[in-house]
This record gives sequence, structure tokens and C-alpha cells, in this order.
Amino acid sequence: MTPTAFLNLAWNSLVAPRDVARLLLSMRLSHEALLLSFALVVVLNALVFGLSVLATPTLPDQALAITSPVILMVMLGGVLGVTTVGLTWMGRALGGTGRIEDVGVLLIWMQALRILVQLVMLVVMPISAGLAALVVFGATAAGVYILVHFLDEAHSFGSLRRALLVLLLGVTGAVLGIALFLSLIGATTMGLNGYV
Repeated sequence: MTPTAFLNLAWNSLVAPRDVARLLLSMRLSHEALLLSFALVVVLNALVFGLSVLATPTLPDQALAITSPVILMVMLGGVLGVTTVGLTWMGRALGGTGRIEDVGVLLIWMQALRILVQLVMLVVMPISAGLAALVVFGATAAGVYILVHFLDEAHSFGSLRRALLVLLLGVTGAVLGIALFLSLIGATTMGLNGYV
């Protein structure tokens, strides 16, 4: 995909999220392609996030300790995987028909969009912290808007309210599951913010 095509699809994700969801779902990617795409967005997100953390000199040492690309990749991969399963199961529990592959390809694309936002933040943050905060707020709101439409298409609900409920319950369940797992292994939840 060329940079222009990527940016066009990113813009369409905001203005016509259902069309983009249908396009992504119609691709019916193989398991190998999905796993490769999953790994690619995890690696790129971890690298860009690590750069953004290192570019913030006021962070405490504990935060800097998690900027290792390997740690970030493991954390992001785990969160993305658990969230995919959670949104699939919760959607099906509420009458949806989406497969884990359907939800997976849509969340992988959401992570690709997240890389774009993080790159914008790398440029904006040194210029203005206030502007950076606005970008984060706008990107978060847009992300929820896009994801609700994506879930509605993936599960064939025909109801944005039900898709929103799936998002709320699925993400809550995923966060609780991840927190439980981290507590069992004695890890900290620091660094998970922004991944779900």
C-alpha cells in the first residue's frame, strides 16, 4: 500500500467507517496474512511509542524502564490479542456473528491508525503540549467512533448501541483479564495506558 493510499484509507476510516470496515472484511485475509499484519503493527507501534517516551525527558525512571522495544511489543501484543478475543466473544454473546478473524483485521487496522497518530504526536509535542493534548483527545474520540462502527459491521448488529455495549463490556473484560494476569506474574500495569 502506498503512503497516499494509506492516508486515503485512514481519512475514509473517519468519514466513512462502515465502508472501510466492509472493505477490510471483504479481503478475507489468510491466517498467515493476519498474523504477519498483527506482528507488523505491534512492532511499529512499540517502536514509535518507545521513541515518544524517550523524547519526553520528564518521565520517571520507572516509565523509562518499560521503553524497551521487546517489553513494549510483548505488552502491546498481549493487550491487542486479549482485546480481539474479548470483543469477539462479547459480540457473539450479544447476538453478533463476527469471527475472531473479522474483529482481528479491524483492530489491526485501528493499530495502524494509531501509528499515524503517534507520528503526529512526535511532531506536535515539542511545539505545544496544549495542542498535543487536543490531538490526543480528538484521536481518542475518533477512535471510539470508528471502532463502534467497525464492531457494528463485524457483528452485523445494525445497532450502534449494541456495538457500543460490546466495546464497553469487551474492553472492560480485557482490562480486568490483563490486570489479573499481570498481578499473578507480579508485573505492573504501567505502560498499558493508551493501548486499549
